[in-house]
Amino acid sequence: MRSNSSPDKLDRKTIERNRRIHMKSLCFKLTSLVPPHHFKPSKDMLSQQDQLDQVATYIKQLRDRVQELEGRKIKLSLGTSGSKNNTKDSIMTGSRLPVVELRESGSTLEVVLVSGLEKNYLLYEVISILEDEGAEVLSATMSTVGDKVFHTVHAQVRISRFGVETARACQRLQELVC
Repeated sequence: MRSNSSPDKLDRKTIERNRRIHMKSLCFKLTSLVPPHHFKPSKDMLSQQDQLDQVATYIKQLRDRVQELEGRKIKLSLGTSGSKNNTKDSIMTGSRLPVVELRESGSTLEVVLVSGLEKNYLLYEVISILEDEGAEVLSATMSTVGDKVFHTVHAQVRISRFGVETARACQRLQELVC
């Protein structure tokens, strides 16, 4: 009898070991999808459980951001502003174009430019201005909705001790799109 139970026990141990290895690789793959600046402190200093908690937090933030952007998209496509007090929404849906919006969050920047179809400027000009002011562009998108052109650029500070001249960058971007 013992000889039969011993191989079964080894098979279970092997199966369990393989399952743990597989779960570890899946956790590693999941945490690698989250930008490194999201982990506080660094990913190397956190336990696997803490990493998974921060990944869950990041996913919730992304979901909230997507819902917010979908709401804004619907408002823009309908051409109505949900609240008269929200100047950003009224600018975005009103006829006062172009719009230059620069948001800074720590070492990251988000630039949103909204203009009409008649205003011609190239995305590389926007990127050049940001790079001149000390930012490294991570991603840039352009979309057209109705008669409006939306540019969104995500960047980060190239050299942290110098930062980015956001006021100057915003002024140069306004000069470009106006």
